[in-house]
Amino acid sequence: QVQLVESGGGLVQAGGSLRLSCVASGRTISGYAMGWFRQYPGKEREIVAAMSWSGGATYYTNSVKGRFTISKDNSKNTVYLQMNSLNPDDTAVYYCASRQNGGLRTDNREYDYWGQGTQVTVSS
Repeated sequence: QVQLVESGGGLVQAGGSLRLSCVASGRTISGYAMGWFRQYPGKEREIVAAMSWSGGATYYTNSVKGRFTISKDNSKNTVYLQMNSLNPDDTAVYYCASRQNGGLRTDNREYDYWGQGTQVTVSS
């Protein structure tokens, strides 16, 4: 199976930036699509950003468009989420996820592997 480990979360003031990293190990993820989700207390995980394996297709939920950027470094087997202009509504646990097919998807039920999550807290 694929193991995903997130890092880079923490406490930041409104207007600040963070970069989340997700390192994959185990089975190769070559050809896999990647996504970032976040979860508020008592809620289902929801899409933040996603990228097809080729990088030719990306998706951002409306609330983060223009502020967040998903990217990857194939040589490091790592996907990133650069988060700028953070606001308190971005406070959540963030998860990276992968799916075996390379096509972009936005539904959490269509992803096969998940990290354990990293907490992002944005103060006013």
